[in-house]
Amino acid sequence: MNPDYLYFACAVVAVVISGLAKGGFAGAGALAMPIMALGVDPVRGAAILLPILILQDAVSVWAFRRTWDGHILRVMLPGMAAGVGLGYVFAAQVSESAVLGALGAISVLFGLQRLWVERGGAIVLPSNSPDWTGVLFGVASGFTSQIAHAGSPPFQMWVLPKKLPRDMLVGTTAVAFATMNWMKVPAYAALGQFTRANLTATAMLAPVAIAATFAGVALVRRVDAARFYTLIYVLMVLLGIKLVADALMA
Repeated sequence: MNPDYLYFACAVVAVVISGLAKGGFAGAGALAMPIMALGVDPVRGAAILLPILILQDAVSVWAFRRTWDGHILRVMLPGMAAGVGLGYVFAAQVSESAVLGALGAISVLFGLQRLWVERGGAIVLPSNSPDWTGVLFGVASGFTSQIAHAGSPPFQMWVLPKKLPRDMLVGTTAVAFATMNWMKVPAYAALGQFTRANLTATAMLAPVAIAATFAGVALVRRVDAARFYTLIYVLMVLLGIKLVADALMA
């Protein structure tokens, strides 16, 4: 396939999946970066997606602006900032193939973890685990988010055992990831990724993301969620394995 057509096809599919995730299929968005990386180098692909994620975050934060847990944010956000910094250093110091391999490994681990959770397995932490563990999970969340826009699993591992009310959980998650996505802006700027070409690609893809978000809202109650998520996570594992193999052969 012509590289330009391959990039465009992968970018559109990735943005559609990201929009569906924001529209209600939570967790599916982690498949966006592995698909994007099939058509463009992973750092550039992540930079193209980042402004779209920030735009989508604004809607989520506005909707849940009155329901968020300040203590969780105070504990996790410093760790997230450190993790974003580590992710930036990693991407700046290693080759493109190393970043591709890291993205693939994160995708495989994310997909396997979600398939395990979907079948009743979980890493259970006590609801009153000390704050320093929250900082560490925040670091892990920031690193995986900087590399692959996939910071949810570490965040959820520390937050879900606290059994927050639904709106409080959704609001806290929205504020945390909206803040972290803004933290990533200087990192991607320092990597030289906010070029005119990348921002133009973002602008072209933004309407697709918005339409997909509304489609997610409309479809979330009509689709068999269990089968949908199983398919997403299996694809994530398979794509992750392919990315790791590509990185090893580079």
